[in-house]
Amino acid sequence: MRFIAAAALALLLGAAGCGPQPSQQPKFQLTDVTGANFGKTLTLTDHTGKPRTLADFQGKVVVVFFGFTQCPDVCPTTLGEMAKVVKELGADGGKVQVLFVSVDPERDTRELLKQYVTAFHPSFLGLSGDAEATKVAAKEFKVYVQKQPAAKSDKGDKSGSYSVDHSAGTFILDQQGRLRLFAQYGVGAPALLNDIKTLLKQAS
Repeated sequence: MRFIAAAALALLLGAAGCGPQPSQQPKFQLTDVTGANFGKTLTLTDHTGKPRTLADFQGKVVVVFFGFTQCPDVCPTTLGEMAKVVKELGADGGKVQVLFVSVDPERDTRELLKQYVTAFHPSFLGLSGDAEATKVAAKEFKVYVQKQPAAKSDKGDKSGSYSVDHSAGTFILDQQGRLRLFAQYGVGAPALLNDIKTLLKQAS
């Protein structure tokens, strides 16, 4: 599956606005996008059937990742890293909410999302919507999504399956609901843990 990490990062940096002065900025290992003019809204339905917006999670550090349940590598790796982070946080893990936003509403049913995300951690939520709602969510977070048809077999036919190319980055909002950090794919659990701890300390 393709993903355009470098281009996405450049776009995110260009979209970030004016944040705190350098001397006031905490030391983050991830990309600081404080002041970004995107990633402010999200209106979808969770895997229990409950309508959700970002306002529902005020008071928690919110981690948003776009993917799909049949993703072979990027999605399970990222969710696995976040499961490690939440576990390492101990009691503070309850102050973090991971949201997995499906870019494949055609196949990702609520039941499938529930089975998938909770296999990594029981607190994780899978979010989904119809095609239009998915498009709006991806646009708000500047996430690239493109459905890719199945390759032809040796016999010249197609299996009918498909994949979904998507940006492979993670967005982290602080406890006031402001987008603060962007994590490129593969950054690793230690960097995520360090910066989430920093955000939690800022609110204490």
